[in-house]
Amino acid sequence: MDKFNIFFNKLLKQVKDRSEKDLEIDKTRDIIKLINEYFFTNYESIGSTKALNDNFEYFSDFHKFWEKNHEEIIGPFIDSEKCGQIADILYNIIQIHGYRPFKEIYDSENLTEEEICTVRYFTANQDFKESINNPKLFKIYKNNPEIFDIQKVYEEPESFLDGIGVLKLSQSDKRIKYAKTAAKLLIERKIGKPINLLKQCNFDIEALRNLIINNKGSGFGKKKADIFIRDMIVLGVWKDYKNFSVIDVASDTNTIKVALRTGILKTKIPLISSFLDIFCHQYTLIDRYNALAWRKVWEIWKEKYSDNTIDSPCLIDYLIYRIIGKEFCKETLCTLECQDENHIIKWHNARKRLCPECEKKGNRSNLKVLSKDLPCMGDKGYICIERNKFVAGDNAVLKGIKDCPFIEVCMPKGKDFVKLNPPKSISILGRTGWDSARARIEEGGGGLMS
Repeated sequence: MDKFNIFFNKLLKQVKDRSEKDLEIDKTRDIIKLINEYFFTNYESIGSTKALNDNFEYFSDFHKFWEKNHEEIIGPFIDSEKCGQIADILYNIIQIHGYRPFKEIYDSENLTEEEICTVRYFTANQDFKESINNPKLFKIYKNNPEIFDIQKVYEEPESFLDGIGVLKLSQSDKRIKYAKTAAKLLIERKIGKPINLLKQCNFDIEALRNLIINNKGSGFGKKKADIFIRDMIVLGVWKDYKNFSVIDVASDTNTIKVALRTGILKTKIPLISSFLDIFCHQYTLIDRYNALAWRKVWEIWKEKYSDNTIDSPCLIDYLIYRIIGKEFCKETLCTLECQDENHIIKWHNARKRLCPECEKKGNRSNLKVLSKDLPCMGDKGYICIERNKFVAGDNAVLKGIKDCPFIEVCMPKGKDFVKLNPPKSISILGRTGWDSARARIEEGGGGLMS
């Protein structure tokens, strides 16, 4: 805390030494200089920190302070009472809607189990844009399976990435390393095909997860390993296994957002901006607590309703991430104003262009979006929920509901509700990352670039 106290006392002194009339633009240079030096510059003897299996020079004195004290300052904790309330709701969902809301089954283009596993093993470790999804990757394999040949992936990783359409995406060097290292494990350990990974680990899910995570340079951190293993179980590729319960809900902005808004995960201060979360210490902390919070929900659910539960916390993921996080807990309830006759209407998206009230009279009047809210926060939020693809239609998994299942826990219409947001992350490496944003105290400049 010494450096922080020194900085803070200097800042107070700068302000105290000026009268109110002196605090003009040309009199504040020392204050701005001091803030910039403490938060965003470093010096030769500042020392280093460990990240991504490497050593990095501290970004600033604040970085050293934040690394050491961020957990105590943020103060994350799990609310067991809220976890119990969510567990009750999840149990009721199964009672009414069965297990479908917990098991995403996507089109695998009639590939064999062996082929499905190969595709997911070589792609689950990569970061893709939304448009490059699993069905598209399965289709690529179906049209040209040679792209996924293990020896070829190892020897020509660029050709593999080009074949699945991601070679031109950012950070290609990292992607090449991931593909080559993932293939190398299969070759050097004589595992053969990815489907044999579970057998190699004596059908132990935890041992399998450790194997691929510890294959450094393959891109499989805990989250990506968990997603890969979860998919193999849900898609029926692996049927004989033990210790599936070690796999967690995969943390992302959606599962964290829902955890914060339901209150199963709480913090002592609102989460800070990523501009202060240098090297993503906050993001890593909240990511870890988020997984623990959803695991606590599952543990309570299992204890209270052992006759009707799911085998692993990770199976909550589809409902929380894809349905509630990306669909229900999103600002889709729009308030629109008719620009001709001042009609105010509510709509389930912002794409509505013409006023329906005016259209009834044969007139065409454009609409202007006044505001966007969560469906649960408005009296007409049901128009967003009941038209959602997961609620309406023959393939709906939550057929007929009108409110988000968690509405009674979040209490979004209450005066105490705050629409808490998940943390954002700025990468350590890369052209726009923290490591390239450095500046020495005496040199100036530095910072992130777009």
